[in-house]
Amino acid sequence: MSRQGQDLQNLAVATAKIIEDHKGTDTVLLNVSEINSWTDYFIITTAMSSGHLRGLVKELRKFLADQQIEIQHKHKKIDDNGWELLDCGNIIIHLMSKEQREFYDLDMLWHNGKKIPTKTA
Repeated sequence: MSRQGQDLQNLAVATAKIIEDHKGTDTVLLNVSEINSWTDYFIITTAMSSGHLRGLVKELRKFLADQQIEIQHKHKKIDDNGWELLDCGNIIIHLMSKEQREFYDLDMLWHNGKKIPTKTA
């Protein structure tokens, strides 16, 4: 299912909230549509352990399936390298260990993206 505009942003925010509800830390949602031709949103979060990362992937797969969103290039086994990327087309989800997040610093690399708030006041 292809979504656009506000509907797509609402889905991205809901996805980020699922991550936060399952204890992903320092979750950032960036609208990169104006600086990128192949996706609209990045969600970047830190998982506290390999088990936590696997749990986040499991919850996200369930949530995205309920939303009729297909994960592209999905693989069955989650690597223990500390970085899991879920490619949903218009939304790319980066689940990273603290070490991987600090090393690759996607937040800085994509700093020109527009930060979208995910927490309600």
